[in-house]
Amino acid sequence: MIISKNKVVSLTYELKLDNAEGEVVDMADAAQPLVFLYGAGNMLPKFESNLAELKANDSFEFTLSSEDAYGPVIEEAVVDLPIDIFMVDGKIDPDMLFVGNVIPMQDNEGRPLDGTVVSISDDKVKMDFNHPMAGKTLHFTGKILELREATAEEVSHGHVHGPHGHHH
Repeated sequence: MIISKNKVVSLTYELKLDNAEGEVVDMADAAQPLVFLYGAGNMLPKFESNLAELKANDSFEFTLSSEDAYGPVIEEAVVDLPIDIFMVDGKIDPDMLFVGNVIPMQDNEGRPLDGTVVSISDDKVKMDFNHPMAGKTLHFTGKILELREATAEEVSHGHVHGPHGHHH
């Protein structure tokens, strides 16, 4: 069996910034593998295309430019917000509002998005709404552990069910 649309893929990976010698920023091992439904749009398209037609026990190594991963850093996504929107009962919660913290928020249409606190002043909070990996080159290495046909339910739901997948 080869990796193709509607196959459930289980794999290990190590993600490094820039290249093979870069800093490790994420990983999945055999005890907690990445399991996903290939072709369902849940993964980066170029990540999937680099895995196309691999088989169980195949190893992989590839690099994605920022354009093929999470895109460039968008300067307009770094904004100053009034500090009062972060107040609860007239106070700032220091356990929530600190530089580097990621805060779940919503855009003007009510869609969820995460913002990272960049800086805090007396009246403003600078937030960065870029993806944390925006502007970064990503280097992946790993191994395909298992492949199987997706169930009809998994295909209709667009994600994997069961161990390491989604549970209803």
